[in-house]
Amino acid sequence: MPDIFLFLLAAMTLTLAPGPDNIYVLTRGIAQGKKAGLVAAAGFSSGLIFHTLLAVLGFAALIKAYPPAYHALQYAGAAYLAYLGYRTLRSASAGIALAADEGNPGVPLQRIYWQSVLANMLNPKVTLFFIAFLPQFVHPDAGHVPLQMLILALVFILQAFAIFSAIALFSGAVGAYFRRRASASVHLNRLAGCAFIGLGIRMALPE
Repeated sequence: MPDIFLFLLAAMTLTLAPGPDNIYVLTRGIAQGKKAGLVAAAGFSSGLIFHTLLAVLGFAALIKAYPPAYHALQYAGAAYLAYLGYRTLRSASAGIALAADEGNPGVPLQRIYWQSVLANMLNPKVTLFFIAFLPQFVHPDAGHVPLQMLILALVFILQAFAIFSAIALFSGAVGAYFRRRASASVHLNRLAGCAFIGLGIRMALPE
């Protein structure tokens, strides 16, 4: 697979592009700390396994060929992001900051993980990306096409986790300053809630 380094460079560029995954990791790290951000990073990276299996087993092509299935996933993902935004705004309006302090431990880490996994799984654009992107770096003449796709997907998942983790550590360090100020923490959560709702609306809109 001589194109592996080119694939890695392209994958890193795409991972850094703003989207629900890195924005969620960023806002969670700011609001609740490095550990919460890292858990979110692990959740989104785990969700990529689902899209890998869909692509390798051929289900992703079926979703692409059957528009109602794609739109069902699209609207489910949009609704879920909007729901996360609503929950975040509601807690901010109630004056309940999600910061990890003694008075408020924030969202449980287990919930953050599964929220991240589900948000990634319900994003059909990730599925379409996998079936459009991975085959460009597969060499049919070399044989073992499914194995090549699995290797490429593993590289993508590992680099995604590394980048998401870096975002989590950075945002956690920045958020430590704001979490010492209750009013700032509330504003941050309002901003995060609006960002999630905006991403949900964007996902629901036609291409």
